[in-house]
Amino acid sequence: MSSVTVHLSAAGARSHLRLTRRGRVVLVALAATPLVAAALWFGVNSGFAAAGGEPPASTAALEHVTVTPGESLWQIAEAIAPHDDPRDVVDALVDMNGLQGSVVTPGQTLAVPPQYAK
Repeated sequence: MSSVTVHLSAAGARSHLRLTRRGRVVLVALAATPLVAAALWFGVNSGFAAAGGEPPASTAALEHVTVTPGESLWQIAEAIAPHDDPRDVVDALVDMNGLQGSVVTPGQTLAVPPQYAK
């Protein structure tokens, strides 16, 4: 019988990792992304703190209206801004009060957008 002997050395079994140019670009981009995001976050927040730390408060008090039974946003819009397009006023009311739609309930208090306040 014949036998074959194979000698594997540790140096021969190891292979070297070789990155292509694209691989190096991807690796650098992945490493830099969190650093850039953190720098932007700190930059935005430090500017906010330097400006006083709080958003500017409105100097004028907001006007409010209370919804009466049977009243719609359209009717409220026509009442608070009779010379403006009711569609624009309804949109402003919805945005200002964070409403999900145009449905209001009796007794609900709505803030009037400053441009339509009397």
